[in-house]
Amino acid sequence: MSPSSSASGIVADTTKGHHYLTIHGYYDTKGALTGEWISSLSFTVGGHRWRINYFPNGMRTEVADYVSLSLQLYKEVATAVKIKFEICFADEEEEAEQAVALESASVSAFTSRKCWEYDDFIRREDLENSKHLKNNSFTVRCDIVVIHTYRSADNAVAYVSVPPCNVCQNLGKLFETKMGTDVVFEVGGETIPAHRCVLAACSPVFAAELFGQMKEGNAAAAGVVRVEDLEMEVFKALLRFAYTGSLSLQGMENDHVTCQKLLVAADRYGMERLKLICEEWICECIDVDTVVTILALAERHHCEGPKKACFDFLADPAKLRGVMATGGFQNLWESCPSLMMELMDMCLPH
Repeated sequence: MSPSSSASGIVADTTKGHHYLTIHGYYDTKGALTGEWISSLSFTVGGHRWRINYFPNGMRTEVADYVSLSLQLYKEVATAVKIKFEICFADEEEEAEQAVALESASVSAFTSRKCWEYDDFIRREDLENSKHLKNNSFTVRCDIVVIHTYRSADNAVAYVSVPPCNVCQNLGKLFETKMGTDVVFEVGGETIPAHRCVLAACSPVFAAELFGQMKEGNAAAAGVVRVEDLEMEVFKALLRFAYTGSLSLQGMENDHVTCQKLLVAADRYGMERLKLICEEWICECIDVDTVVTILALAERHHCEGPKKACFDFLADPAKLRGVMATGGFQNLWESCPSLMMELMDMCLPH
């Protein structure tokens, strides 16, 4: 009788993701003290919330001549999260090198509020003389691989390797190359071509405007649609989301303001998922200077999440006093009296 033979393997179940962080007005940020940091908006990879902390003048005295960065696990977790990660400049060559480095990177265990430090990311003098600093801004990319579990697997030979679905990537290329476009939008004096079928598939408003009753008698029949009350930057982000299902505000000035405008556009075109992504984003932007604007926006566009987040922020008496001293608070009294009654009811003792 011949001896039996078998084989198996151990594999890791992982989730990969990346986040771009753009530092606008770099020279203005140099006024920060050593050890003082500015945090990115939080982002999600592998079911966990993360953020990048930027130290314009280093995180401690020994690296005061450097730009420092750190990666932070932003939310509480019951057990340590195992990840691999790297941060580099957003550059085609460096991103390719980072992808290779990530494969052999060591695994780190992150607990709640723990930061992993890149204390000497780049010397400020080197940054200021580099190709990475353009128009007083630079962008970094953070790649994260979250390791969920390890499991055994069959070692059977794989004769065919099926790549992941790349439909969104292909549609994104279609949007960028403009191949086969059949409608043109005019926004603020500029034009941008698109594909009717793609837009109609993701928006009931686009569907009605380009194929339904709204088409009759308007410019859509002639292939040109005039868009009022939207900026081209916002409308282009809306279209890109329609093609790819993803949102990036990388490189945009005042990205939190752009995100609020994009929320309004998403509501206007009935793109619910995009609207919710914007809602999630602006919840991270609430502070004394922005809470009134965000609360009014949430009320006008029926955004329960941001509205509750604003109320939770204003439940702190010190923060409420700070907001009441602003001119925007008085404007909110005049424009949204019912909302202010809700707020006062929340603040008064019961």
